[in-house]
Amino acid sequence: MKFRIARQTNNLNQLKSFYIDVLGFEVLVSFENHDNYKGIFIGKPQFDWHLEFTQSNEIVEFHFNEDDALVFYPEKISEYNQLLDTVRKHNISFIKANNPYWNENGKMILDPDGYRVIISNLKCR
Repeated sequence: MKFRIARQTNNLNQLKSFYIDVLGFEVLVSFENHDNYKGIFIGKPQFDWHLEFTQSNEIVEFHFNEDDALVFYPEKISEYNQLLDTVRKHNISFIKANNPYWNENGKMILDPDGYRVIISNLKCR
């Protein structure tokens, strides 16, 4: 089974920069003018999942809960540390998670839409 998370945004370019430049993913597919939508699929070619972000003329009002988050599990401690360094280089602040589990097992940041993203150290070797 393959998996996709799809989310509408007001600023596709900022999300693209965040997920590519900060988190290290790639644009797998992009599209323009599809029934007034443009969008990108972001991930890595070898993964069986990807993120889809779309933008239209409709203004999105976000209603995220403090426990709504995307959690990424780097496989190596060096990858985890590199991600944290990249976050710092982009002047992105780490925030405290509502759930103490994530404060003990990773670092939380906000994407440009204010959605929580956790970089976890649980799977690191």
